Amino acid sequence: MTPFRLGLAALVATFVLDQASKLWLYLGTDLVLSQPWRLGPFVDFVVVWNRGVSYGLFQQEGGLGRWFLVILSLVAAAALSVWMSRAGSRLLGVALGLIAGGALGNAVDRAAYGAVFDFVHLHAGSWSWYVFNIADAAIVAGVVGLILDSLRPAGRSRPSEDAAPPL
Repeated sequence: MTPFRLGLAALVATFVLDQASKLWLYLGTDLVLSQPWRLGPFVDFVVVWNRGVSYGLFQQEGGLGRWFLVILSLVAAAALSVWMSRAGSRLLGVALGLIAGGALGNAVDRAAYGAVFDFVHLHAGSWSWYVFNIADAAIVAGVVGLILDSLRPAGRSRPSEDAAPPL
């Protein structure tokens, strides 16, 4: 499978899983009323509406900021998709697809609700991590993939022995 097709599959899977999980938890359960749900000693499901970007930065209370972030997410997803169409490795294609799918998932939340629906809370003792969702996790995994792809040796072919030496 080509890097683009793998990336497209990652984008679609991320978007579908993200939106399905959010819709199910928000509309199909009583999580909003009965939170937190303890899933284990280190993880709960809770409802947090994030009006900002990563880690709650740049909170946007007004409509203008909300739509700016929606448009920014859509432009970023489009640019990542163009890059994905030119990806030279499957790892790069998947990484870009994860980031673009996550950006689209969070953009839909902002457009529909005015904020991103986050629900996974990791914690241990007094330590608490930010609350996130599947789109956020996919974006982080995609960034890790970008870093790993950048650390791989370039796929340069060796010059043939018959080739003339450079001048």
